[in-house]
Amino acid sequence: MTDFTARRAEFHKLHQSGCFVIPNPWDVGSARYLRGLGFNALATTSAGFAFSRGLPDAAWAVSRDAVLEHIADIVASVDLPVNADFESGYAHKPEAVAENVRLCVETGVAGLSIEDSTGDHEEPLYDLPLAIERIKAAKAAIETSGSGVLLVARAECYLVGHPDPLRESIRRLEAFAEAGADVLYAPGAATRTDIEAIVKAVHPRPINVLLSSGKGLKIPELAEIGVRRISVGSALARAAWTGFIHAAREIAAENNLSGLDDATPFAELNGFFRKDLAQRS
Repeated sequence: MTDFTARRAEFHKLHQSGCFVIPNPWDVGSARYLRGLGFNALATTSAGFAFSRGLPDAAWAVSRDAVLEHIADIVASVDLPVNADFESGYAHKPEAVAENVRLCVETGVAGLSIEDSTGDHEEPLYDLPLAIERIKAAKAAIETSGSGVLLVARAECYLVGHPDPLRESIRRLEAFAEAGADVLYAPGAATRTDIEAIVKAVHPRPINVLLSSGKGLKIPELAEIGVRRISVGSALARAAWTGFIHAAREIAAENNLSGLDDATPFAELNGFFRKDLAQRS
């Protein structure tokens, strides 16, 4: 626990001031490479992991135990704080969410996120009173553990197509902050106006913002607004898939291997992991 305690203390410190990027590896290799680039913390991606298993990004498709094993692998592979993308807690009832959060804490994570999405297209968000109880249950499980793990509460309004995503996100995030969430997150909020409004509404709680391309707001702009941390979700995994799909399609359709011409040289990747393994050993 000493190692995890140090990581968790560092994670708390990262959230106290400034702005940091917390990228999302999808396996041990990508986690080690991101560590090698000097990032201060990492976050898992449910989508990136699901795609690597040949599954869609849905709580019903990937089992809780498979996710817990994956999170533990990422935590064990690096000496950095790791935030777990824990979907909606892999349960509906607050008491079941609490039990699953307890198991997630035991993997050694420094933070974990809980969504308010149901996975039901007809009723995509939990009613707010139940969503609040779920966050309270998650927080209670963390406090009982004495771990100091940060609880990230996510309002999924933008992602599920809510008709008034900004207003509803703020309503929910304010309630989640009152319920004990340490970090607030409304994935899909992309305009400066919306993000500024969310930051102001829940201040001084830290806000996480999702960036999935370089076409919108830049990292310095988000830092100026007061965003505390920035994640990229499944974007890195999808970037890797983009290169793979392009090259594979050319081979399949045209017997053309030109899509492999810009691949990172074997010697470079093998050399990185050879040196990295020696440092770990």
